[in-house]
Amino acid sequence: MSDSILDLVKERVVLLDGGMGTELIRYGFPQGACPESWNMDKPEIVKKIHQSYFHAGSDVVLTNSFGGNKIKLSSYGLEDKCYELNLEAATLANEVKPEGKFVVGSMGPTGKFLKPHGEFTEEEFEDAFAEQARGLKAGKVDCLLIETQYDLKEAFCSLRGARKSSDLPVFVTMTFNRNPRGFFTLMGNSVSQCVKELEAERVPVLGTNCTLDSAEMVDLIKIMREATSLPLIAQANAGQPSLSSEGRVSYSQSMEDYVKYIPKMIEDGANLIGGCCGTNPDYIKKIAEAIKK
Repeated sequence: MSDSILDLVKERVVLLDGGMGTELIRYGFPQGACPESWNMDKPEIVKKIHQSYFHAGSDVVLTNSFGGNKIKLSSYGLEDKCYELNLEAATLANEVKPEGKFVVGSMGPTGKFLKPHGEFTEEEFEDAFAEQARGLKAGKVDCLLIETQYDLKEAFCSLRGARKSSDLPVFVTMTFNRNPRGFFTLMGNSVSQCVKELEAERVPVLGTNCTLDSAEMVDLIKIMREATSLPLIAQANAGQPSLSSEGRVSYSQSMEDYVKYIPKMIEDGANLIGGCCGTNPDYIKKIAEAIKK
């Protein structure tokens, strides 16, 4: 049995979980509320979601702490609860973790911008992430994942903050859009720039998540693999979201179509595979079957 995710990656393809937000909504999570608040208010539901992913075949689940940094929490008036909400997020996932499986602390973006585009300094970002990492570490996550980053500068603030308050391995995933010139983040960072600079910061695992569907992600992983020998994470969206007149969100890529691209993703160099927005335990179960084959 592997002692760490990094050991497991050397042995085989590692299966992550799918969307957390998608599942929270299925259990009645109200629009506009704070997802992390359910760690305190509805812990049984959060545990149930983690459990369903472990049952579907996930080797690793991500904590319900994507928006758990102080800056993001301040929009709900919950910045003072940052440490507790993250501690609880990690504790809940660990309570249902089977032996030989892993829990990773999810750290998403602030949703704000650094100066000169926004009003925040790098120190303020760093501080917001340091507090979050402290809570996740206290809840005994196996490592941290700085995810869905659209600005390399913010990713580095998050990395410095995480390393300031924990000695855990920190993985990073960037989110890219496809345009005629190739794949770029919202802030214009290219794939090669992201890979090069993250490698220089000794990030042990990097990759990409969100925005793209699984077909587009195959192309992106291929480019990333050409640029690095590090283990790569791939977590595609189930296509693009759309809102029905009843306010229900659905995604453009069917489960069959989504899973069809998984073998190619592995062939092109993905080492850790999971789902992002619009995916659920059924997707993970199908991905697990595709990986076994």
